[in-house]
Amino acid sequence: MVDSNLLKNKLAQLADYLADLQDSQTVSLDLYRNDKKTRRYIERTLHLAIECCLDIGSHIIADNGWREPVDNKDVFAVLAENGVFSQELVPRLQKMAQFRNVLVHDYAKIDPDIVYRVLTQNLPDIREFIRAVERLL
Repeated sequence: MVDSNLLKNKLAQLADYLADLQDSQTVSLDLYRNDKKTRRYIERTLHLAIECCLDIGSHIIADNGWREPVDNKDVFAVLAENGVFSQELVPRLQKMAQFRNVLVHDYAKIDPDIVYRVLTQNLPDIREFIRAVERLL
């Protein structure tokens, strides 16, 4: 049985990160590239949002006794296998998990164009994830 209170709290946290990221979409690429505080804020908020998605997914999987994911990318595959959302969303969310690894482990090699593209083009994937989890609850 899914712990709905825990998931509701995590979803609220994720919605807050998403709102912050949506507010940051007005930042120009030039400002993002040249302002250290803006860059760090956006990168860290993206990281936290992705971690939150992974935490939510892991809780759902554990609470339902579904197969254990082999890595972060697999969290989203397991959720889709069990009907939480469509297989169509899986590759987009898996790219998000890979992007999280870049943010966390390859911090010296972060490509500003990629981060900016994620900020301006990929937030709908997080919104879709939120809607899917809300339907589950």
